[in-house]
Amino acid sequence: MPDPAATLASVRVERPADGVVVLHVSGELDTSSADELARPLKEHLVENVRGVVVDLGGVRFLGSAGLESLVVGNQRADSLGVALVLVATTRATVRPIQATGLDAVFTVVGSVEEALARF
Repeated sequence: MPDPAATLASVRVERPADGVVVLHVSGELDTSSADELARPLKEHLVENVRGVVVDLGGVRFLGSAGLESLVVGNQRADSLGVALVLVATTRATVRPIQATGLDAVFTVVGSVEEALARF
C-alpha cells in the first residue's frame, strides 16, 4: 500500500545552474507529510551549494510542521552559508508565513525567476 504522506506532498528537484537547486513543492505540508520537504532540504543544503530555492507555488496547505521544516532548513542554510529563498505567492503559503512572523526570518519572493536572480 502506498505511503499516504507521499500522496499529500511531493517535491520535484531542478538544478538550473551550477550550485543552485530549486525544490518545487506541491500538495499539503502537515504533520504527516512535512518530511517530504524536510528530506530534500537536508539533502540539498550542503556546503558546495550556493543557493536553494523552495518554490511553494503548488502548496495547498502549509501547516505548523511544514513551517518547522522550513525553519530547520533555514537554520541549516545559515550554518552552511547557503542562501535559502522561498517563493510564496498564494494565500495558502503567504498567510501562515506572515501570521507566524516568519516573513521577517525568511527571504520570500514572488517567483522562481526572482529567486534565481539572487544567485
